[in-house]
Amino acid sequence: MVSKHKRLPRQVREQQMIDAAVQVFSRVGYHTASVDEIAEAAGVSKPMVYIYVGSKEGLFTSCIHREADRLVEAVRSAARHDVAPEQRLWEGLRAFFRFVADNRESWKVLYQQARSQGEPFSKEVTQARCRVMDEITALVIAGTELPGGERIISEKDAEIIARIAAGAADALTDWLLEHPQETPEELTMRVMEIARIGAHRYYDRGARDGHAVAAPPGTIRPITRPIPDPRHASD
Repeated sequence: MVSKHKRLPRQVREQQMIDAAVQVFSRVGYHTASVDEIAEAAGVSKPMVYIYVGSKEGLFTSCIHREADRLVEAVRSAARHDVAPEQRLWEGLRAFFRFVADNRESWKVLYQQARSQGEPFSKEVTQARCRVMDEITALVIAGTELPGGERIISEKDAEIIARIAAGAADALTDWLLEHPQETPEELTMRVMEIARIGAHRYYDRGARDGHAVAAPPGTIRPITRPIPDPRHASD
């Protein structure tokens, strides 16, 4: 039986329900989870869950939206604008992998559980994934820009490299969950190297065609250079 609960602002109560739902969905899956179980975990009555979110489907959708918001905010907050673009990329990618490592339940709901459900959640999952990947893509592209807006490689090539790097980051999240000995910093270095190798190849082609320009410090430079040591990177 659910104990009598004190009155809380609607937004606070709704977030409590979403917190409980993320835990239950990640543990037993969408189809096995029941509204009764979620209500009990949230410390509210079953009718209150329906009043707030309408249905189990609505609650699952709210989980997808909320967890995507949290992940995007984590990447944006970490990728500071007062540092060089390459450092911004490092910090943004590290925040991405840290979120996955520190919020395994959230990630299971946002991607693993949601992806396996198909309709009616496929559109929600696609939009959430695009939001996150767009953040990473923008950071990679920024790493190929000069202060005046000119690029060390073409805009099209920068977009291709960015999409490849973002896709690699996305794919490596499952690896991170399956290999807990891996650290967010190690995976960040791997994705950074993918971006650097791509920039190097396209730069070489651009140089031969006369389209490449010199890359100043702070960009994803097409030269061999050590990736930031995670032990010395800012927290």
